Amino acid sequence: MRPPLIARPTVVLLAAAFVLALAAPAAASERHPTLAELEGEVMCPVCNTTLDQSNSLAARRIEAFIAGRIRAGDTKSEIKDKLVAQFGPAILAAPPRHGFDLIVWWLPIAGVLLGAAVLAAAAYRWSRVRAPATVAAAPAPLDRELERRLDEELARFD
Repeated sequence: MRPPLIARPTVVLLAAAFVLALAAPAAASERHPTLAELEGEVMCPVCNTTLDQSNSLAARRIEAFIAGRIRAGDTKSEIKDKLVAQFGPAILAAPPRHGFDLIVWWLPIAGVLLGAAVLAAAAYRWSRVRAPATVAAAPAPLDRELERRLDEELARFD
């Protein structure tokens, strides 16, 4: 039985509400970032770890800069842009998702898909039913003298 037509818009509205509920925290995080969020996304230029794993003086200075920018009301992307302007793109834990750096995001996905395709092709090939081997012609019968000697030898073992 087919559901009534009224139920379909309800499903669409519920799906839209679900998507908006998931998008709201992400948008709030962009507008009002916390130091804890940015510590995992920014690298220490001295020890090449994220700020939340580093205890170097440079990391503490960058954290102080971030805290000051948060108090000033900067968004997450504005803070990151200012850090990139000062230290270069290596300050970000993840490469930008545009331009040539986009290849860093797509290359692992392409590798996984290519590996899955190779495995699928290999599994298909290995699982195919093999054609039955052709039945060989019956061997030629033994000559009478050889058959007699074989019977004598076998009789000795009885």
